[in-house]
Order: sequence, then structure tokens, then C-alpha cells
Amino acid sequence: MDNIKILWADDEIDLLKPQLLFLEKKGYDVITVTNGHDALEECAQNNDIDVVFLDESMPGITGLETLSQIKESYPNLPVVMITKNEAENVMEEAIGAEIADYLIKPVNPNQILLTLKKIIDNKRLVREKTSSDYQQEFRQIFMRINSGLDHEEWVDVYRKIVNWEIKIDHSHSVGMADILSMQKSEANTEFSKYIVNNYLHWVRDGDGPVMSNNLMRSKIFPHVTEEVPTIMLLLDNLRYDQWRVIEPIISELFRIEEEDYFYSILPTSTQYSRNAIFAGMMPSEIERHFPNWWKNDNEEGGKNLHEDDFLAEQVKRTFRKPIRHDYVKVTNVGHAKQVQDNIMNYLQNDFTVIVYNFIDMLSHARTEMEVLKELAGDEKAYRSLTRSWFQNSPLWIALQKVAERDVNLIVTTDHGTIRVNTPSRVVGDRETTTNLRYKVGRNLQYERRDVLEVRDPEKALLPRPNVSSTFIFAKEDKFFLYPNNYNYYNNYYKDTFQHGGISLEEMICPVVRLRTK
Repeated sequence: MDNIKILWADDEIDLLKPQLLFLEKKGYDVITVTNGHDALEECAQNNDIDVVFLDESMPGITGLETLSQIKESYPNLPVVMITKNEAENVMEEAIGAEIADYLIKPVNPNQILLTLKKIIDNKRLVREKTSSDYQQEFRQIFMRINSGLDHEEWVDVYRKIVNWEIKIDHSHSVGMADILSMQKSEANTEFSKYIVNNYLHWVRDGDGPVMSNNLMRSKIFPHVTEEVPTIMLLLDNLRYDQWRVIEPIISELFRIEEEDYFYSILPTSTQYSRNAIFAGMMPSEIERHFPNWWKNDNEEGGKNLHEDDFLAEQVKRTFRKPIRHDYVKVTNVGHAKQVQDNIMNYLQNDFTVIVYNFIDMLSHARTEMEVLKELAGDEKAYRSLTRSWFQNSPLWIALQKVAERDVNLIVTTDHGTIRVNTPSRVVGDRETTTNLRYKVGRNLQYERRDVLEVRDPEKALLPRPNVSSTFIFAKEDKFFLYPNNYNYYNNYYKDTFQHGGISLEEMICPVVRLRTK
């Protein structure tokens, strides 16, 4: 403990000899001063001070003034205020200056030790407690994964795993993170079996969870009213864990009224899932009703160019009288700035949809740029990058503006992504799609154990580009590779975030309803 250095500033330092002796016996190194000026000088001369104990009432500059100057020069240095004064305004001012703790005189040695444990040993204690708690729950999660869950129970298990990921991120417990990663992999193995056994029944019989095609009817439209404007924010590729890291930021200004979920349809890719969301139909139904607005994988041109048209048609079918609505798509910085500038105008609508493509672009850029691969090397770093982006984005500035008014905010996505690790060989003709997590084509050859195969696309309510078209969806963390240049593409795509297939991360999507505080 001799490397922990404490600076203690108190004009009655001589009266604190018992406390100082106690700390020295515990192995702490204590520097003492009797006023704020000397405290600031010691901070300037000693860059290895770990914590400052600061008396509130000292001659010369006060403790609060000293605190203010310390925080200005050394914002990350923990400061503990010690005072005889229990006045509320003194406490509020000290807490507002982000003190680490607040003690009332007379302080006994155990109080001081507890404070130091909280400040200095906090990370270690949190890590040990988190590891202990997860070890206790590990077996319970394992038992549930293998107990024949339904779609709601799978959501519960996935949320539990993500909650542990977030806790272990904060505790910096590398060993536990590795164990949890293995458990999530086991969960995805069992979840893939569950989807293989149930997905086509859901589509055929309509007895499954809310999915992309009925998301708007079930989770969005019931909350659209003329009294309060509703903004639906669809963040492309937003996984549940990414929602969890931006949730504390949004919660500063918005109150969560309901955190819900839906399942993305297969393929879990933008072309299929997002068109299904805005059309309120499955892909084969869209192709049948709106043949001019649907393009199959093998056709040239943009595949998501008519989301606003689909939305307008679904709004018309759903509401008995017209509602004022708008659709805004953000695919670059210019669009983002426009949203930031125009956000208050959208509140004149009853319902506004904002599709924000940043996270999708981030996952693609990460595949192609080495620097981003390093910045977002794994799920923890990917979450951190998502949080940093959101906190500094024009989108958050726009949301801060609308938070001044009474607004319904619904945050959701179209699908998630999974970090792929295991290559699976596929052979197909020139017409076969290039997506790494699903393929549609004729005469496909593939490892059957790695996929859900749909030889008759209509059974999954998917279009049939050709008479003999087959869809295959990758399970777990698999990704499809052709035999040509196999090793090169394996190295290139391994550990990248992809979508289109079957996994907890891709299929279980957040839909969160919030209201301005």
C-alpha cells in the first residue's frame, strides 16, 4: 500500500495525529499542509498524489475555493471534503464540484479507511464482486439455455448476458469476460437450433413474437396521437448492448416508459428487415403488392429507396383519419446537420420517422479500415465507440433540443450484427449473393449443419428470384466464403461485424419508448 499518497490539508492538522498515525500504520504515505495555498503548491510539485483530504474552513482561501482550483488543474484527482459545517448549500456546492466523498468532523479512522477503500480500491472491489456474482449466476444461465426456452424467455436470457457484459466491462475483469463470451457462444448455438425449429412456423401461422413486419402496428402506431408529437428514431444495426451504453445518456433528458423487443425477420439485413418494418408486410407480400418498389438481391439499383412510400401506405391503411407524418433518412454528415437544424420543425407533425445510418456505416468502415479494427477490436470496444459517437453526434444535440418540449420518443433498429469467427464454405453460380451471413441462389452447395436452409422461399414469405432459388442463413458466428481465395477472405472478414443470419445479436432487437422528463 506504500504507493498510495494522500495529501491532507487542515489548519488543525496537529489534532489529527491519531488518524495520521493510523494511516501510516496501514501503509499509506501522508503529506500534511495547513492551508489551501500550500495544498495547491503540493499538488503542483507532486504529480503522484492519489487523493486529497481537504478541510472546508481554513484561513486564507477556503476549502471550496481550493477544491475549485484543484479540479480546474487536476480534474481526475479525487478530493474528499472534511468539514464541521453541515449546511446544505456547502454540501451541494462541494458535490457539484464532483468531490469523491464528503465527511463530517470528527472523523474516525474507520471512516477514513472506508473512504480510501471506495476511492482507491473501488475498481478491485467491484471486479471481485462482479466476478463472484457472475460465477453464482453462471450455472443458472447455463441451465436456462438448455431448458427449451420460448421466444420471450430467450429475450430474457439475452438481456441477462448483455447486462453481465456491461458489468464486466466496467469491472475490467478479463477472465470473466472470456467465460461470458463462451457462455454467449453456447447460447447462440442453442438459439440457432430454436430458430431453425420454429421460424417457419412463426411465419406461416403468425404465432411467434412481434417481428419486423408487424412492429409498426404492434409497438409504434398505438402510441401515435395528435396530442403529443412522436419521433421514431431507427438506428440501423443497433444491437441491444449498444442501446444499453447510450441509454444512460438519453435518460438524462428522457424517461423510459417501456423497454420492449421485437425479432428481426430473416434475412436480418437492411433490404429485407427495414422494408418489412415500413411496409408492414413480409418481403414476398411487398413484391406482390408493390412490384415497382421492390428489388431482389440480383437486381441492379438501391434496395431501400422506397421506405418513405411504404411508410405512407402503411399509415394510410392503419389510421382512420390522416395524420401529419414525415420520413427523414440520415446517411451522411450533411443530413445529420439538417436534422440538428430542423428538429423543432418535426414537432409540428404527429409522427416523424428518422432513420439514422451511422452504426451501419461504422460496422462497414470497421471491416475495411485497419485503424477502426483496432479502435473497435471486440464487442467491448465497439460498445465504447458507439457511446462516444452518440455523445458527440448531431443526433444527440437534436434530441437535447426536442427534450425542451413534451415529446414521445421511440428508439429502435432494423436488425443487429454479430462478430463472425468461423468460416463456412459455399459454392454458387454468378447470380449468388455476396452477403456473408445469408445467400440466395441456384444450385448452392454448403455445409448443412452450418445453416437454416429454405428451399421454398415462399414458406419464409421471401421472394423467389428464380424458379430454383434457395435461401441459406448462417447460424451462430459462421460466415460464408467461396473456395476461391479462401484464406485471404477468411483473414479479411474474420472478427468483423456482419448481419443477415441467425444469432441473438442480430435477431433480438430493442424497441424503447421514452417521454420527455
